[in-house]
Order: sequence, then C-alpha cells, then structure tokens
Amino acid sequence: MERCGIVIAALAAAGIGAALAARSEEARPDITSEAFRNQFIKDFKHISLDTTAGDAMFLRIMVEASGAKRGIEVGAARAFGAINMGIAFERNGGRLWTVEIDPDMVKAARENLAAVGLEKTVTVVEGDALKVLGGMEGEYDFVFLDAVKSDYLKYLKLVEKKLKPGSVVVADNVIRSAKAVQDFLDYLQNSPDYDTVIIRASMEKNDGMSVSYKKR
Repeated sequence: MERCGIVIAALAAAGIGAALAARSEEARPDITSEAFRNQFIKDFKHISLDTTAGDAMFLRIMVEASGAKRGIEVGAARAFGAINMGIAFERNGGRLWTVEIDPDMVKAARENLAAVGLEKTVTVVEGDALKVLGGMEGEYDFVFLDAVKSDYLKYLKLVEKKLKPGSVVVADNVIRSAKAVQDFLDYLQNSPDYDTVIIRASMEKNDGMSVSYKKR
C-alpha cells in the first residue's frame, strides 16, 4: 500500500507539473506574431538616434516591395529601423546586416531584435563601417545609410561593387544635412547608373531621404 501511495503521489505531481508547464506555455507570447511585433513597435520608446516610426515603415515597404533579399544598414542605433526592415526581409526570405560602432547601441540593438524573434534574420555587426563594409562578402540589393553624414559617399563606394542591378540605396537626413552629404548626392544624381529622388517620408524630424535605384 505504501508503494502504491508513492506511485499515486508521483503521478499526481507529474500531472500538476505538466499542467503548470502547459499553462506557462499558453501565457508565453508568440514574439514572432504580427500582433506582438506591432505592439512592440508601437510601445518603442524613441530617442533622437532612432529612425522615426514613419521612416521605419517606409523602409519596411521599400524592402518588401523591391523583393530585397540581402541588405546592409549603416548605423543601427537601437535597431528600430532594423526591426522594421527585418520584418520585410523575413517575409522576403532574406537577411539584413546592420553595422554599429557604439558597443552600448550594439547591445541594445541585439536585445531588441531578440525580443521580436528577428535575431536570425538581422545580424548586428559591431565596428567602424569604414573598416567593416569592405570585408563584407557576397552581393546585396538594399542599402540604408544613417551614420556619419560626411561619410555617406565613402560607405557607398565600399559596397557599390557588391550591389546588383535593381538594388535600392536609401540615405537618411539628406535635407537637414544637405551640405555634409552634397558629394554623395552629386555622385548619385549625376551618375548614369542610378535614378535618384529626394523625399520626405516623415515630418517628425523635418527631414528627408534620398532613394536611388541602381539601373546597371
């Protein structure tokens, strides 16, 4: 009888444990769900270095609409833009590499990407983009520049040979930082290889982006 009681108690404990585990699993949110990610994006506490919500959505639409599969972002900050682009790259079956020089921002970016289950789609590369970009292998079809404005042309030159025809190059802050990016804009607007337009995607910073299509 004593042995039988021990068995019954063990089975009961196992049953309770299984029930608690099932309840815990039910309570755990699906971080890859559209609803969870939308709420995370809505609740994101922005700082000045983050891409604005409107600009980030514009980037997501550009990635998805262009069918981009391999992207580079220069200037991750805390990965708000990368999260939005990452959703589109995930839908396209692609990947994004985002370069960030500040170790604290790298840590925050990785944590935010993991929080929405995008750490396998978006890779945060720590380092100076002027030293990192030249060593990145393979071809790319989407580039977003949002780091040192006076270095935009240098960034582009480091990746230009890796860009496939049909690639899209987007650069932020080209209105308020027009003087700093003038050589970059002159190059794109005068090159026969690109079609370029400057747009205002979001008025939160009273600024805009250049969008370029690589024709060949």
